[in-house]
Amino acid sequence: MSNFQRGRVWPLIAVAAAAALGLAGCSSGGGTAAAGDGTGNIVIWAHQGQDSENAAIQAAVAGFNSSQSKVKATLKILSSDTYTTTITNTPTDKLPDVLEMDGPTVAADVYNQKLAPLKGLVADSTIANATGGSIAEGTSHGKLYALAMYDSALGIYGNKKLLDAAGVKYPTSIATAWTADEFTAALKTLAAASPTGKALDINEQYGLGGEWGTYAFAPLVWSAGGNLIEGNKASGVLDSTKSIDAISTFASWKPYIDPNADGNAFPSGRVALGWGGHWLYPAYSKALGADLLDLPLPNMGTGTKTGAGSWTWGIGAGTKHGKAAGAFLDYLLNDANIKAMTDANGAAPATKTAFAADKTYQAGGGLALFGEQLQHACPSTAITADCVAVYRPVTPGYPTITAKFGAALSAIYGGADTKEQLGNAAKAIDQNYSDNGDFK
Repeated sequence: MSNFQRGRVWPLIAVAAAAALGLAGCSSGGGTAAAGDGTGNIVIWAHQGQDSENAAIQAAVAGFNSSQSKVKATLKILSSDTYTTTITNTPTDKLPDVLEMDGPTVAADVYNQKLAPLKGLVADSTIANATGGSIAEGTSHGKLYALAMYDSALGIYGNKKLLDAAGVKYPTSIATAWTADEFTAALKTLAAASPTGKALDINEQYGLGGEWGTYAFAPLVWSAGGNLIEGNKASGVLDSTKSIDAISTFASWKPYIDPNADGNAFPSGRVALGWGGHWLYPAYSKALGADLLDLPLPNMGTGTKTGAGSWTWGIGAGTKHGKAAGAFLDYLLNDANIKAMTDANGAAPATKTAFAADKTYQAGGGLALFGEQLQHACPSTAITADCVAVYRPVTPGYPTITAKFGAALSAIYGGADTKEQLGNAAKAIDQNYSDNGDFK
């Protein structure tokens, strides 16, 4: 759908940029921006989203310019199809003062010295108001380089009418998430009760080999106690017994999954369950009304986990107007601008005050459980029992990690051997790290 492929609601990794991001020259980390005197002209880059999202960004820039006279901001919206590669291929001194970035690429941009630390340029109050997830996503090697306007939320949508008709009990909280066995049993029961013989929509049309594969299904690996990479090593981690078991279980659900070629399997009622993100909520709630449920992903052994993270904002290391750029980010991340953007795309706000005011994600709201998940967030390097929303690895090697994991996941779903595919992916990831000196 357009939201997933082009909108700001979904983090778009350009797989074609993987080689460029993963084979950059050695670097000591992010650059250092010239602070300037807080005045001047600044240029802002954003990627092209839906019309309503573009309008929200344009309004924020116009509002900033009219709110003061010291800084003049000019916005340039670039094609989402080539946005990440454009940043990758643009020399630091040619980058804008302020730029939007896909969250998982922040570490690669830091490694390639394209971003400046935000501390001292952005107000302390702005940083303090950022959610824990925004901080985790924008932090590399202990320094904050990016902040988000919004986050993404993921879980299982349920059709209460169909679940009740089949006699399937469903979880009502994070703590009561289905176990893997319970989820498998639910799929069997629902499939038997369905005229189509199917029970689940995983939005297969997005492509398991792309970023959807990592975002949506790496949580199963994390929930099983596995990981994609630890300590710059994927071998023994991505292909561990826990990871293999998690992905093998996922592949075993294929007989109950609707291919969803028309993108309508869940909202049309062909299946009772839909694996998807917050961007689907408007259409799903319109189709199902009071029968729509938001449920946690299955607990594969160490508690339910889910995906999180989206687009972020940072300051170009080559700017001569760091303070002016910081002033724009302070304005961009105020409650009014956050609300305008999340009203446009349905995402969860990534600031504490705006999140608390968003009724959709609070108790009693349509995505209350998704909102609760985001309040228990962590990076993939520090997953705890209490953590639910896990942010993808913040590492310059992420483009290779997601490309290799996605390719393996797609092959396994198609019938290939899980151990072999994850083993090959782990070796390729390790080779990438070795070729780049572990990105140190």
